[in-house]
Amino acid sequence: ALLVLQSGGGTVTGYGLAAAQLQRLKSRGVKLTVCVEQVAASGGYMMCCTADRIVASPFAVLGSIGVISEVPNAYDRLKREGIEFQTITAGKFKRTVTPTKKITKEDLAKSEQDIGEIFDLFKKFVASQRPMLDIEDVATGDTWFGEDALSKGLCDELATADDVLLDFVDKGYDVYEIAYEPTP
Repeated sequence: ALLVLQSGGGTVTGYGLAAAQLQRLKSRGVKLTVCVEQVAASGGYMMCCTADRIVASPFAVLGSIGVISEVPNAYDRLKREGIEFQTITAGKFKRTVTPTKKITKEDLAKSEQDIGEIFDLFKKFVASQRPMLDIEDVATGDTWFGEDALSKGLCDELATADDVLLDFVDKGYDVYEIAYEPTP
């Protein structure tokens, strides 16, 4: 099967699920080739790395193996405006970093711990799918274009999806296009 993947990433839960679905296909004996025409970064690379073969166009961007969490904090501004926001929780770490409460050192430490654990999971997953990678070298949050991605082992070859499709046709494979377009 050929999957043309274009993704700059997103939530670890969403992309983890998508990667698991690709693994499910492979567990049924489907040989998976992923073509990256433009970008497979962060969660997009999490999906990409499940492939048996990763093909990237020469100027495709791959990598961004890292984790980010951003939460705007309006606590001081709300306080200056005389607005008090109440949050009631049960559980010590139910709400550590939120936009409406004063963030403590303990809150930040817990958030950093959580991000570190997610990062470790991400690295372990990628390393399990692409054992030839030097995971510490590529798990920096950085991205690489085609040639550099190839030399790092983030992809297996440089070509376009059209090149792969033409090769499939030359080999006598049945070629079908399936597209998902959600309703607006």
